[in-house]
Amino acid sequence: MTPEVRLRPVRDDDLSVFFAHEQDPQANWMAAFGPPDPSDRAAFDAHWARIRADGRIVNRAVTVDGALVGRVAAFPVGERTEVSYWIDPARWGRGHATAALTALLRELPQRPVYARAAKDNAASLAVLRKCGFVVIGEDSGYAPARGAEVEEYVLELPAEAADQDGH
Repeated sequence: MTPEVRLRPVRDDDLSVFFAHEQDPQANWMAAFGPPDPSDRAAFDAHWARIRADGRIVNRAVTVDGALVGRVAAFPVGERTEVSYWIDPARWGRGHATAALTALLRELPQRPVYARAAKDNAASLAVLRKCGFVVIGEDSGYAPARGAEVEEYVLELPAEAADQDGH
């Protein structure tokens, strides 16, 4: 039986689970561009208060068969809309990120949509490609989780992708 991946609005009680997910060193290394100190709960709470109050940001909790396994979001960066996601590392490799991002993209009327991923984050790049994103550029920036400059790909889900796959 295939697990049922669903999105729902983020609730207050989700935040402790999200915070716990961010304590995984491997997940932080893979994400690279996370918070400077993932263990700083006050900074985490302030960040979530800010983004939940911003009506331009679409935040969704990701559940699988009713269990909270992560989050997915769309947010403005200048004139662009970017997406991101975070799945509990204990649930990696099961298609949850791909299913969650696909569901989020169905909610978003605008195209194109953009994403970024560290060049060596093969799993995240695979998720983005499965959802129709293509690499359109490169960038680099300081990644707190790695304590170094990290090269990343900039990806785009073009308007044509929506026509082809129904997003």
